[in-house]
Amino acid sequence: MRGVWIATVSNIDWPSVASRGDSARQKTELRTLLDRAAADGMNAVILQVRSGADALYTSRLEPWAGLLTGTPGTDPGWDPLAFAIDEAHARGLELHAWFNPYRAGSARDSLALPANHVFRTNRDLVRVYGGALWMDPGDPAVPERTLAAMTDVVRRYDVDGVHIDDFFYPYPQYDSTRKAIDFPDSATWAAHNPRNLSRADWRRDNVNRFVERMYAEVHRVKPWVKVGISPFGIWRPGTPAQIKGLDPVESIYADSRVWLQRGWLDYFVPQLYWAIDPPAQSFTALLDWWTQPEQNPLGRPVWPGLASYRVDTTALRPDSATLPRIADSATFSYRPDEILRQVRETRARASRHASGVVFYNGSSVLVRAGGAMGQRVRDSLFTAPALVPPMPWLGGGAPGRPTVATIADTTVDGAAAVVARVAPAGGEPSRWWAVSWRVNGAWTPAERAWGGARSLVRRGGADGVAVWGVSRTGVLGEAALVGR
Repeated sequence: MRGVWIATVSNIDWPSVASRGDSARQKTELRTLLDRAAADGMNAVILQVRSGADALYTSRLEPWAGLLTGTPGTDPGWDPLAFAIDEAHARGLELHAWFNPYRAGSARDSLALPANHVFRTNRDLVRVYGGALWMDPGDPAVPERTLAAMTDVVRRYDVDGVHIDDFFYPYPQYDSTRKAIDFPDSATWAAHNPRNLSRADWRRDNVNRFVERMYAEVHRVKPWVKVGISPFGIWRPGTPAQIKGLDPVESIYADSRVWLQRGWLDYFVPQLYWAIDPPAQSFTALLDWWTQPEQNPLGRPVWPGLASYRVDTTALRPDSATLPRIADSATFSYRPDEILRQVRETRARASRHASGVVFYNGSSVLVRAGGAMGQRVRDSLFTAPALVPPMPWLGGGAPGRPTVATIADTTVDGAAAVVARVAPAGGEPSRWWAVSWRVNGAWTPAERAWGGARSLVRRGGADGVAVWGVSRTGVLGEAALVGR
């Protein structure tokens, strides 16, 4: 897995603030991000489509996100998610739809929320906490709303996966004396606690039941759609022994180890946003712990989230070798080789299901400093294409061997090229093609093309091609080989 998050909340990665209301510019910006992701060797993008009980897609359930036009609830005149799916697939990229289950926007902007936002339609479900609006996870109507939104997208859009991040109950806020301010859910706890659990246990149970239902209901709609979770990277302080920091089990009521152990997800992306060397939050110590069989008995893929956003821009200069490797660990400012080391350390644990990485955030890899971080990863580590690891537990068999017609010469933009016509076999559909070309007697590394394509083109010459069908769950079929 070579993934990258594209964050849309507050216009972090896309669309730009300057593009609000300009659909043509927004499409161009998104195409550019996807072009760079594909060119840098990525094979999946995780696009944020619901950041505050709103929608980056056509929805009967929730209002249009204001980040598109500058005005919440205003129809932008196009469907960004449908566009993103088509454009990603055309570049051989998976598209995972990223949802925030409980966030409902900013309290500061609440007066601007449209009439069909949950803050207007069901004000009793929303709490104000830390300057933000949060749907109360303990009210049974809240998971129903979120799951309805998620399954609506899965049903109507051709997404490869759905994804949630680390926002469950809100991160703790503190008063002027540094005393933690409790989330205001006393009435909900009293009304919806039939087992008489402590408040902490009740909150954890609310989140656990949501995660379990999400996994089941997404697969009830489309069994092949992947479900991913990206929690806070530490399970609990002291696991392993030297680890210090926030306790998400007690502070945001997210017991992510339970979800991994019980298989309520298809891939696990712990946000390991720390450097390798400092022991208190060591990247490798945490990765080693998460990939132990005790934590991952079902062998789910563990793809650590990497903090590429913490790379110091000055360290991307040509003279960056003169700078310290970690410029300022107190402010989490890294030299680029910290990220490269983390990719290598992850690869060294591939036998323990650490079969990929995900970069946060898109701009830091694909845009900042001219996309220099992504280029460094590509040139040193992503030198050949890679397929997303298979998930056979999601069902479905291997696609049949496709039919490939004789290779023919053609031109692309006036330059010589070759084209092979391909047709799918019956049976298990091919979500993707894996394509390897024979050039001067040597085979190129297999690259991925969209399974809907019927023409496979290579710039330059080739005297043979091998094409495999790849199922929706990543299972590789039998190759068809054609030479000339």
